[in-house]
Amino acid sequence: MIPPSPVTLSAALGVVEFAATVAFAVSGLLAAANKRLDAVGVSVVAGVTAFGGGTLRDVLLDRRPFYWVEHAGWLWGLLLVCAGAMVLLRTRHFAVTRRALLWPDALGLGLFTANGAQLALDQGLPAVVCVLMGVITSVFGGVLRDVLCNDVPAAFSDHQPYAICSFIGGWVLLGMHAAGAPLLGALLATTVVTAALRLIAVRLDLALPPWNAGDER
Repeated sequence: MIPPSPVTLSAALGVVEFAATVAFAVSGLLAAANKRLDAVGVSVVAGVTAFGGGTLRDVLLDRRPFYWVEHAGWLWGLLLVCAGAMVLLRTRHFAVTRRALLWPDALGLGLFTANGAQLALDQGLPAVVCVLMGVITSVFGGVLRDVLCNDVPAAFSDHQPYAICSFIGGWVLLGMHAAGAPLLGALLATTVVTAALRLIAVRLDLALPPWNAGDER
């Protein structure tokens, strides 16, 4: 396989991160609205959801500058979206918005999985590390969101195979590269497989079994 040029890699990953950030920012916005936070709280929760997983990934991979530092316009856009949502959205809109959010949330999961795994792969890290970087990028923004909202992170407690979909998607990326697939094809396949697994899990109401250690009483 001919390695992609730095320009092609940077452009592809930039588009992926852009789309995923939008999807996750909306998720954080709705979580903050559900908790009836003020303007500061809404902005912080939406920002952490959008950028938290990518920031943690960049810390672990020692990448600088962070995405939101390099693209500061995102911060202004986030603040404007949060302000507009607080003015326009009311409780009656939330149920419809949450249903509509399923698709962009699944897309964001797939996009961030592809993005994180590819960045780690580009640094020549071991396969399992690359896969876990995809999981961290796609899942931990939501984990930080739930912590700020004083909830047990849904990724750990709702028994839905959310992180597992990302984990499988990461291996799809590595498999595509091993098969000699082009960069954009590998990113697209990873995104589609991860998002599809998430949507199928929701559609079929699949759940992971809880750990039942027995009743000590």
